[in-house]
Amino acid sequence: MSHGISDEQVAGELKKMTMFIRQEALEKAKEIQIKADEEFAIEKSKLVRQETSSIDTAYEKKFKQASMSQQITRSTLANKTRIKVLSARQELLDELFEKARDKLAGYADDKSKYAGICKNLILEGCYALDEKKIAVRARKQDYEAVKKAIEDAKKEYKENTNKEIEIELDEKNPQPEGSPGGVSIVGTGGRIDINNTLDERLRLLETDALPMIRATLFGKNENRKFHD
Repeated sequence: MSHGISDEQVAGELKKMTMFIRQEALEKAKEIQIKADEEFAIEKSKLVRQETSSIDTAYEKKFKQASMSQQITRSTLANKTRIKVLSARQELLDELFEKARDKLAGYADDKSKYAGICKNLILEGCYALDEKKIAVRARKQDYEAVKKAIEDAKKEYKENTNKEIEIELDEKNPQPEGSPGGVSIVGTGGRIDINNTLDERLRLLETDALPMIRATLFGKNENRKFHD
């Protein structure tokens, strides 16, 4: 004889099924939560990396800009300093040559010494022209010293070259009285004029000896590849 299922049994089965369904739901919800957490962590890590990379890029850009700005500022300051130094050096050189120019006129005060200077200037012209006859021009106030210089130059020229030379003082074309002195040597019938006046020699010194004077005063420039 068969018996039907009692209400208690039905309730028990329903309870079991409810518990099973609930457990399944909890496990499924847990799986979903774990997967969501994993995806969130991945997305978060991705966003963090992106933001970190963006920050690093921005920092690197700003760092490069700051470095470039610093280099430009340093270069500008270095150039300004260099210009100031060069300007100060040039002023010193100009002052040096100006003082030398002021002293030129005093060379003629000592007639004996001045005659020796003129002799050497005349001899230089004699050797350069290598002619039998030349003329010398000087200031009128120097004629006495220059005449002595001419005689001494003729003698020394013959001793050194074993050749006679005629040197005359060109009194028709004197050097300007305002000049500091020295002589000019004229050859080839007046077509060649060697300017050996004191102011011209100083001018040549400014040009030719300036690199040596600059190195003596300020030292050798190691950054300079070419020298005069």
